[in-house]
Amino acid sequence: MRTIRCLAALLALFAFTGVSHATDARWVEGRNYDLIVPAQPTRVPAGKVEVVEVFSYGCPACNQFQPIMAELAAKLPKKAQLVFVPASWNPAESWPLFQRAFLTAQILGIAERTHQAMYDAIWKTGELAVVDPSTHQLKRPQPTIGDVARFYARVGGVTQQQVLDTARSFAVDMKMMESDELVKAYAVEGTPTLIVAGKYRVNNSSVRSVDELIELVLWLVNRP
Repeated sequence: MRTIRCLAALLALFAFTGVSHATDARWVEGRNYDLIVPAQPTRVPAGKVEVVEVFSYGCPACNQFQPIMAELAAKLPKKAQLVFVPASWNPAESWPLFQRAFLTAQILGIAERTHQAMYDAIWKTGELAVVDPSTHQLKRPQPTIGDVARFYARVGGVTQQQVLDTARSFAVDMKMMESDELVKAYAVEGTPTLIVAGKYRVNNSSVRSVDELIELVLWLVNRP
């Protein structure tokens, strides 16, 4: 079911074509965005507005969403700060492994420079692929934490042992639990999903273009 929601999000994403024709659109609660009740604490400095992407490296829609995230990041005001929350709900396609991988990279301080490379390793080069490109079936076996450690050692400037020790640490286990709790508190049903200020959940399917999506996020960033 979660995979279907990820693919549904991908189809919605493909609807982002052309230029927005609603530059002065009035965004409607319950249609364009939903309130998160109760609002969730944010993890950014005082005075900053948190913009979260709930994602998984194993989600094809999230992979396709990366150029949009790059465009959004370039247009966010200085008071906004991007935060990434990895989801784990699809164990058949290694989402818990990729959640652990992202949080490991975060603790090691290499997440920013390995983020796109991880997507590429799964969906472009096949180094960490979860699906066989010729059969379109799930690969057996799926990638392991050892595979991730070798990948991070190659692209992240850390050792395999550093990755393994961190990935198996209590700190990462706790961060995984916190991420799962946040995803549940946000009431996220598919990925990618954007959350603004811990209060607003963006409905991607309600907008007609990338321009509109960015306009909506910026509008939410500037809300009280």
